[in-house]
Amino acid sequence: MSEFWLISAPGDKENLQALERMNTVTSKSNLSYNTKFSIPDFKVGTLDSLVGLSDELGKLDTFAESLIKRMAQSVVEVMEDSKGKVPENLLANGVDLTSFVTHFEWDMAKYPAKQPLVCVVDTLAKQLAQIETDLKSRTAAYNTLKTNLENLEKKSMGNLFTRTLSDIVSKEDFVLDSEYLVTLLVIVPKPSYAQWQKTYESLSDMVVPRSTKLIAEDNEGGLFTVTLFRKVIDDFKTKAKENKFTVREFYYDEKEIKREREELSRLLSDKKQQYQTSCVALKKGSSTFPDHKVQVTPLGNPDRPGAGQTDRERESEGEGEGPLLRWLKVNFSEAFVAWIHIKALRVFVESVLRYGLPVNFQAVLLQPHKKSSTKRLREVLNSVFRHLDQVAAASVLDASVDIPGLQLGNQDYFPYVYFHIDLSLLD
Repeated sequence: MSEFWLISAPGDKENLQALERMNTVTSKSNLSYNTKFSIPDFKVGTLDSLVGLSDELGKLDTFAESLIKRMAQSVVEVMEDSKGKVPENLLANGVDLTSFVTHFEWDMAKYPAKQPLVCVVDTLAKQLAQIETDLKSRTAAYNTLKTNLENLEKKSMGNLFTRTLSDIVSKEDFVLDSEYLVTLLVIVPKPSYAQWQKTYESLSDMVVPRSTKLIAEDNEGGLFTVTLFRKVIDDFKTKAKENKFTVREFYYDEKEIKREREELSRLLSDKKQQYQTSCVALKKGSSTFPDHKVQVTPLGNPDRPGAGQTDRERESEGEGEGPLLRWLKVNFSEAFVAWIHIKALRVFVESVLRYGLPVNFQAVLLQPHKKSSTKRLREVLNSVFRHLDQVAAASVLDASVDIPGLQLGNQDYFPYVYFHIDLSLLD
């Protein structure tokens, strides 16, 4: 499971023994994998200041979790053609998220423990706020690009009645720059091809003989050219409609068609450049602990159209990646790292508030083995640490014995400090 429980208990002899009993029971019952979670000693300040920090850290924790979820979703959207590779791009300090959490070490360079706690929290808050600001700006630009591209692509969707014709027709299909002649485009149903060939010259006076040509077709019909004198356009349209032939309004403007093609090509290129698979394989750290489109076929013109690295080191390595994906990877890592540091701070602050001074507690990270075992694991923890608060339910410690009578009066209350880390929300 990619779910973790971060707990703490007082560091005196009795509670260290309780932690050992917890390890024994959870190991015997295969309930969870447990590791110590190291948190440095911080400058505590006053208890009043800790109460204020507790509330601030709770809000910052929620904000950080929301931010990394949004960033993970952005990676999924950018890598829409390579979603299977998303997990290998969601890393923290060059390693997978589970490894980072289970091997967590406080980053003294980024967040000096000698600083007052309020300064450390302020640094984390400013860092995350800047990442969110940049994320909004970059994703807005990317979404605008996608919208513009989709709007252009929609023009090439649908049938011959609605889709753009700029990618179908060519200059050679039209009589241009003539004072008297004009070329029209007519949509003819497939069953009426023969009728069209027999009758188009007689639909009106002044139709140029043998001027029709099939230039494209879809599942429903074909797009034919026909050349005639300008003064009979209205008469020809009326007669064509009576015979269930549809004149498609179209004016051949070479500059406009070229501009539209170039714009589509540019948008496609820009969107693709936001994501490009990196040639660089990021190392994973070793474990030291246990649309529906109607096909239109143009005719007669086939030529138409790593572990232990810093984020900045990995950013320079990812030169084969698009700028948005590279930014997302680097800043997802920084945001995730900051989030786990916030969890560590919350454990420290809540432990001091609950267990008092001097600072003396042990933090432990538990990874439940499966979802079905979490209820039993919770029962074991409440039993082991029931002495911390008489409100907690009591039970026997033998893991082989069911506990049918255990009912917690408040499912959200625990006699020990507890925080939850759920990485499955990033899948």
